[in-house]
Amino acid sequence: MDWDDAYSNGAYIEGAEDYPPRWEREAAAFRETADAELDVAFGDGARHKFDLFRPSGAAKGLLVFVHGGYWMAFDKSYWSHFARGAMARGWAVALPSYDLAPDVRISEVTKQVAAAVTKACALVDGPVVLAGHSAGGHLVARMICDGVLPEDVAARVSRVVPVSPLADLRPLMKTAMNDKLRLDAAEADAESPMWQAPRAGVDVTVLVGAAERPAFLDQARWLSGAWGCDLVVAGGKHHFDVIDAFADPDSDMARMLFS
Repeated sequence: MDWDDAYSNGAYIEGAEDYPPRWEREAAAFRETADAELDVAFGDGARHKFDLFRPSGAAKGLLVFVHGGYWMAFDKSYWSHFARGAMARGWAVALPSYDLAPDVRISEVTKQVAAAVTKACALVDGPVVLAGHSAGGHLVARMICDGVLPEDVAARVSRVVPVSPLADLRPLMKTAMNDKLRLDAAEADAESPMWQAPRAGVDVTVLVGAAERPAFLDQARWLSGAWGCDLVVAGGKHHFDVIDAFADPDSDMARMLFS
């Protein structure tokens, strides 16, 4: 099996190269009009910051949206407009950056996202929804595994939505990406959500696009099966547009999460 091809998304999406610059433009435009606190620090590093978007009036709760990029690419500045759906429904939204491989390993990224969630929770009251895309889907799933978040923070998490998540990291050891990720067997096992038990009482919905690569459909099914949680397969959606629902206040996803 060609593992690099199996986990290659852009090669199978028409106009894939247009998505990152489009995200960047739409995110910048959204920041111009939104009530935003930019670059809130949650640690000492240059990338240890999140942008916090607040709705008009008191927030009903907090969404933390964690970006993807195989733990090797992007930062918070590409995703601001995906806060639109939650904000329009009265929720605050935090979008963190984190250090990237090869500078850090995935286990360190998990700790950084936990620090970002903890800091954001100190600034916004109410229930907490965690959502993340691709590698971000892995990271938000890890947040409800034992010992990752402080107990008082974990107790506020009501729902987690891993979107096209990487739930079993072992296959990535067989890809060229692992030159940067530096996964070994021990870390792959420890950092794979499907081999961990989720926190009891948290609603989990795994979302994946029906038009995604078979490997990502497998990953979504594996996590749903291991955790016994809901799986939503979005018809016609691929890896890059499956997250569009977060930018639309009237999407089924926004209604479900932020009503």
